[in-house]
Amino acid sequence: ASVFLDGEFELSDITLGVPVIINKNGWDKIVPLNLSEEEKQKLHKSAEAVRNMNNVLKEINVL
Repeated sequence: ASVFLDGEFELSDITLGVPVIINKNGWDKIVPLNLSEEEKQKLHKSAEAVRNMNNVLKEINVL
């Protein structure tokens, strides 16, 4: 699910799709993962791409 990250996976102030446990009220908790350094780098690269797109959308008044 796409959830707001606040320190999880060493990322903050961004919404990304990550594995979560879902209950009747929605998502309950983020599933912790043991990522390799390569996987962490790729996740952070993806987060940066999302941030960049968000900035573009803000510039054109979509966000």
